[in-house]
Amino acid sequence: MTQSFFQSFILLLLVTDPFGNVPIFVSALANVPAERRWRVVVRECAIAFLLLLIFMFFGRHFLAALQLSDIALRIGGGVILFLIALRMVFPQPGGVLGDSPEPEHEPFIVPLAIPALAGPSALATVLLFSSDNAAEVMWHVAALSLVAVVWLIVLLGAERMQHALGPRVMMAFERLMGLILTAMAVEMLLTGIRAYIKLL
Repeated sequence: MTQSFFQSFILLLLVTDPFGNVPIFVSALANVPAERRWRVVVRECAIAFLLLLIFMFFGRHFLAALQLSDIALRIGGGVILFLIALRMVFPQPGGVLGDSPEPEHEPFIVPLAIPALAGPSALATVLLFSSDNAAEVMWHVAALSLVAVVWLIVLLGAERMQHALGPRVMMAFERLMGLILTAMAVEMLLTGIRAYIKLL
C-alpha cells in the first residue's frame, strides 16, 4: 500500500505539474492586487482538488454511463499524458496548455484550476484511481491531498520562485518532469495494450 501511495503521489504530482504551472500562475495573477493573490491561489487549488476528488469517487459511475472500459481509459489517458509530456520536454510558444489570452480580470476556475491543475491528463488519472476497495481509495485520497499541499506551497511562492531560480532553471526542471512523465505515459499505454490483447 505504501508503494501504491508513493506511485499515486508521484503520478499526480507529474500530471498536475505545479512547477511547470508557475509561469502560468504568475502571468494570470499579474493584474490581480498583491493582497488578493494568495486568496485566488488557495481558491483555485481548492476548486481543482474538489473536482479531482469528485472524479476519483464517481469515476466508475461516469465510465459506466458512457460505456467506457478501464482499458480504453488507460490507453486514452496514456496518449494524453504522452502529448502533455512531449510539450514539457519540447516547449512550445504557448506553453504546455497551448495559447491562452492573458486575462484582464481576476481569473476564476479557467485557466488556473482548469486546465492548469485539473486538466484532461489529471482527470483521466484520477478516474483510473476509482476502486471498490475502501483502503485503496483512502490511499489515493491521501496522495491527492498531499499533492494539493505541494500545489499551495509551490504556487503561493510562485513569483519568488521564478525570480530566484530564473527561467532557465525552471525550464530545465520542467523538461526533467516531462521526461519522467513520458516514461509513465508509455508504461500506461503498454499496460492498456497488454490488457486488451488478453481479451482477444
